[in-house]
Amino acid sequence: MTEVRSAEPVTEPKTAETAPIAGRRVTAGVRAAGAGAALLPTVGLLIALAVWWIAARLELVHPAALPPPGDVLTAFVDKPAEMLEYTGDTTLEILIGFALSVAAGVLLGLALASSRLVERMFTPLLVAVNAVPKITLGPLLVVALGWGQKPILTMVFLLCFFPIVLSTATGLTTTPADLAELVRSWNASRWQAFRKVRFPAALPQIFVGLKVGMPLAAIGAVIGEFQAGEGGLGYAIQQYAGVGDTATAWAAIMLVALASILLYSALVVIERVALPWVRETTSSR
Repeated sequence: MTEVRSAEPVTEPKTAETAPIAGRRVTAGVRAAGAGAALLPTVGLLIALAVWWIAARLELVHPAALPPPGDVLTAFVDKPAEMLEYTGDTTLEILIGFALSVAAGVLLGLALASSRLVERMFTPLLVAVNAVPKITLGPLLVVALGWGQKPILTMVFLLCFFPIVLSTATGLTTTPADLAELVRSWNASRWQAFRKVRFPAALPQIFVGLKVGMPLAAIGAVIGEFQAGEGGLGYAIQQYAGVGDTATAWAAIMLVALASILLYSALVVIERVALPWVRETTSSR
């Protein structure tokens, strides 16, 4: 009898020609993602401007309070040098105050994470300070520190300090159990465990606090300029709104928003460059 053998499926051997195809697909995906990252915010901005224009056109809000977008753009075009100078002053105050809050916040977060005694001693005080409406401290800061940058930087510091402390302490006290066990198996010293495992593992959480604190720094700079400013966008908003030039005041408000977006985006880029493993290990986005 003739032996019948089942036919085995024939598979085409993989060749080196498939590699360029895969590479082209990856490149196309990256380009599409980059195009989407640039296009989607633009679409969102256009939708917001359209809603703004319709609200102004139908006078859903009084024109003295919400001028049309065209008037705001005209106000900026009429005073470009002045508005850019105000923007530079506010941006500098945001960066300096934010840097001070990062330095102090990370150090205090380290102290809270390293000692239960320090945590119990200072956490209620930090919560109390954070609960105080910062705008109420403006006049007191002017009395204590005078006019100029000192009270403004203090206001920036007070607003964005607490999120950085909290995120640092949380990140350092929530080291993954497998990493902590690995460090113990190595008999690593406390400094080695901190430098090699605990601090790198806490960096994603720390960056969360930084990203929360950056917009708060912009808010603090504007509040400080309301109270003690001799320049900056907050000073411009107050001065132009006081004389009824709401279009220019709104132009200053838009510049505050733009500066916040750019600084936040720069922080996101720094996070991606400094922590390339986070996106690969924690999310598929």
